Amino acid sequence: MFTRRSAAIAAAILLSGPALLQSAGAADKPTDPQIAHIAGVIDINAAKQAQKKAQNKDVKAFAEDMLRDHEAVNKQALALVKKLNVTPEDNDTSKSLSKQASDKLAELDKLSGAAFDKAYVANEVAYHKAVNGALETQLIPSANNAELKSLLQTGLKIFQGHQQHAEHVAAELK
Repeated sequence: MFTRRSAAIAAAILLSGPALLQSAGAADKPTDPQIAHIAGVIDINAAKQAQKKAQNKDVKAFAEDMLRDHEAVNKQALALVKKLNVTPEDNDTSKSLSKQASDKLAELDKLSGAAFDKAYVANEVAYHKAVNGALETQLIPSANNAELKSLLQTGLKIFQGHQQHAEHVAAELK
């Protein structure tokens, strides 16, 4: 559990989703302070919404896992940012992510029952695929601090597990 939570510190730093993949090219690599600002509560808010609206027990259990893991990550990410004396820097990616997350929550809020369950889990699969891709192609290569880079690499393993879990739940809903 400690290893999972410690490794998950990076997750709050890398809640980057599709916007990073779309907006950051090789010549436009984020800096460590920008990577730190990408952190947020995107998956926490989605998990809280799912806890209220989901009807399927596996979807509810998945949402509980996401809430627990991502809250722990955010808490530890704040400690890491403080330790590294990094001041998070606002950037186009973090702004875009906040907007996209807000739009997705509003879209999911209009659904109920099995339609909500399927849409939530499908979004989680897509979200984790995008985060994993962003980690591999943008965030890990862009991180200059060795400790941050190591945590991002370990975080990638955790997010790959989240993606597999979401894919399994999605397959069960069909």
